[in-house]
Amino acid sequence: MAKTNKKVLRIKEIFNKSRNNTRAQWEYVNQKGYDFSNDNQLSERDRIALEEQGMPTFTINRITPVVEMLNFYATAQQPRWQAVGAEGSDVDTAAVFSDLADYIWHHSDGSSLYSNAINDSVTKSLGYLMVTVDPNADNGMGEVKIENPDPFDIYVDPKSRDIMFRDASYVMVRKILPKSHLMKLFPDKARVIKNASGEYKSDDIYTEKATGPLQKDFHYKDIDESETVDASTGEHEELIEHFELYEKVQVPYMNVFYRLLPSPEVLEQIKQQVEVRMAEAQKEMQVQLMEQQQQMQQAVQEGKMLPERFQLEMEKAQQMMQMQLQTIEKEYMSEMQAEASKIENSIVSEKEYKMMLKSDTFKEAVIEAVKFYGDRVKQTIVVGDKLISENVLPEKITDYPIIPFHFKWTGTPYPISAVSPLVGKQMELNKAHQIMVHNASLGSSLRWMYEEGSIDTDHWENYASSPPLSNAFFTIVQEGKGDMEYLAGIYGAMQGDVSAQHDTYRGMLAMDEYGTRRVKQWLKNSIEPSLKQLGILVKQYSQSVYSAHKVFRIVQPSALQEDRQVEINIPMYNDYGEAVGKFHDYGAAQFDIRIIAGSTLPINRWAYLDELKQLMQLGVIDDI
Repeated sequence: MAKTNKKVLRIKEIFNKSRNNTRAQWEYVNQKGYDFSNDNQLSERDRIALEEQGMPTFTINRITPVVEMLNFYATAQQPRWQAVGAEGSDVDTAAVFSDLADYIWHHSDGSSLYSNAINDSVTKSLGYLMVTVDPNADNGMGEVKIENPDPFDIYVDPKSRDIMFRDASYVMVRKILPKSHLMKLFPDKARVIKNASGEYKSDDIYTEKATGPLQKDFHYKDIDESETVDASTGEHEELIEHFELYEKVQVPYMNVFYRLLPSPEVLEQIKQQVEVRMAEAQKEMQVQLMEQQQQMQQAVQEGKMLPERFQLEMEKAQQMMQMQLQTIEKEYMSEMQAEASKIENSIVSEKEYKMMLKSDTFKEAVIEAVKFYGDRVKQTIVVGDKLISENVLPEKITDYPIIPFHFKWTGTPYPISAVSPLVGKQMELNKAHQIMVHNASLGSSLRWMYEEGSIDTDHWENYASSPPLSNAFFTIVQEGKGDMEYLAGIYGAMQGDVSAQHDTYRGMLAMDEYGTRRVKQWLKNSIEPSLKQLGILVKQYSQSVYSAHKVFRIVQPSALQEDRQVEINIPMYNDYGEAVGKFHDYGAAQFDIRIIAGSTLPINRWAYLDELKQLMQLGVIDDI
């Protein structure tokens, strides 16, 4: 129990240290931007002050259209990935990845999650997608799925300097959830969760939005324990902290090269082949010996060689032939064994390697073993004061399963949102409109003090007027609108504003091309690297989970066919009905993941059709 308590205390200490001043300031700034994007642009103090002065409390929201347009450009189409096989044998299996990624994407409702992550990136500076596993899906075989955690629930190592947080020493997810919800997430730990307890600090709330009739949205931090209900009892339900900590750990591995010796059956076949080749070699040497004997006999008859020399040379030749036959037999045997035996390469943990060395046969077969360290991800889950689980994720998973989507990365885990630079201008517009409307209201019902009977009231009301409002306010409003469009890079023409559009068709296309360059820069440098990392994590998780034969169907993957059925890990059997391998062995395939550039951008249908028409007229494409 003491050991468990230490682990729980360590995780809570990491959380407390992560709630530093920098994190608090970052969340405060981006919470304000998020509130402004949802039209919560007045604080409670501002609302009270305006009402006491008799001024209007409305706002002219120019931020929401900017957010919606940025969301549109980043989510107009579904992202697409491409897998490139490491070698020829992996090409066919790598081609399956695109279909499998589509299956996981649609099964997780990826379009909605991705859209919400982009909205978080624009309004909160950072959005997240998370790859995880539902172990109970597919009748217990498990399914890879994608989730969308809230950015304010994620705590990252402040010293991380990688845009994907790959160099972070930890990434933590901290939530406050009802116990019944946690029991459904971890049904095998229901008793432990029920007995869990512990005091916790409530969610850090940095919002300044007005409450009451002017509150436009309701964040999850606005709902406290008094509003939660246990469906089984009808009473208020207890809330408790839930921590999910991911850490990188270094695991020692051995890269082993060893010779795979032939089996006894193969050795018997080798022996028979050597005997056949030896018989052929012996016949050849016998013929050569007879030819040599004939030549020396002729030399004896001609008196060129003594009979004693002939006898001695024949004895030497026979001894030489026997020695050559023995040498050839050894060479043939070694050559055949070398051809039958293979040099295999395997990567195992150092612990497994030490256990394998206990076998003398394996020890003799080892040619070389190289030690190295590989990254693994350790997951620790804590509820209240109880440790729920602690395990190292499968060896194919080497990256954190939480993928960040930055708007403007600053080299730290605290990026900048698209809304933050617009907050000041939005406040300026609101104040200018409030003053103008307030002045108009005062002008329609004049409030002058005079002594009763000193003037003709009817004449006064008809001809008296309030001082005119300075034209500077109108200028401020117009310039403020232009400044907000310039800062955001989202102009009126991009939203269909007819007055801001070009007169000619090609001029409109040019405006569309030039006007979206800043958006394309954001997608290329921030969003597409995150989508590539998402594809890598989907690959790592799917190769770990989908190890058995699996058939999945993708509905309407393209306009060319309505659905497609794909199979992976198809068992292959020999003539005796024994499984000898897998066709499309997905787990063993090696391939790289690439995101297709610009796959999420919208397509101008009229420009696309015009381009196809021109290509057809030039004969580049046919009319089929």
